[in-house]
Amino acid sequence: MIVKTLLAAVVAGLIAGVFMTGAQELRVVPLILHAEEFENAEQPAVQPATPPAGEQQQHSSLSGAALLGEVLAALSPVTPAYAHEGEHEDGGIMFGMSRFSGTLLANLVAGAGFALLLTAIGLLSNRPVTFANGVYWGACGWLAVHLLPAIGLPPELPGFPAAELQDRQLWWIATVLLSGAGLYLLALRGEMIAKIAGLVLIALPHIYGAPQPLDISSNVPAVLGAEFAVAALATTLGFWLVLGVVLGFINDRFLKA
Repeated sequence: MIVKTLLAAVVAGLIAGVFMTGAQELRVVPLILHAEEFENAEQPAVQPATPPAGEQQQHSSLSGAALLGEVLAALSPVTPAYAHEGEHEDGGIMFGMSRFSGTLLANLVAGAGFALLLTAIGLLSNRPVTFANGVYWGACGWLAVHLLPAIGLPPELPGFPAAELQDRQLWWIATVLLSGAGLYLLALRGEMIAKIAGLVLIALPHIYGAPQPLDISSNVPAVLGAEFAVAALATTLGFWLVLGVVLGFINDRFLKA
């Protein structure tokens, strides 16, 4: 039974990952490409062949943060920054892959990972994901991983100003964990004190505040950034709803047979 449960989660995650990639190609990726035109306009036409020693040292010191960024990007259904970084370097964006291939792989991994996470939470809380409640599970996942963190750190286009990568990652991780715990208390616990505690947990990271850049100037139009944030959140909502419904359908159809 455990093997079937895990296999059902992986299959549902892969289906949701394929759906997410198609949705990104339709709306999210064109916005990224448009933003890159403004970003590339900021760069000088001729780059020095060898960067100064100081820049080399700085790049080396950021390699650990860049690796962590790639891992986190692979865990998120929204991968525009991941698909953007290193695209113009030799070998593509990841292991020599193209933008589309790298994004598809990241979405497949993210879909399987999030499906396994939903399955584990459902089993531990004695409320397994079914076709009837799959939409609610998906909506809660979207709230915890995307919408609530986006209140402080909305999806960003290439070329948009941003705070230090490590600060943003730490705040995002803390927000996802606190939001998930808060939603669990709100949705799955009946005690009033638990619901109050859930609201407090959800509000804590926003009371603390997300890290913000010192300089907010950018060549990328603000309206393009707003359009991208809406498109990214809409596609991730579709991802989570598909994930919850498909996972619930597979659980009902094959695990209860």
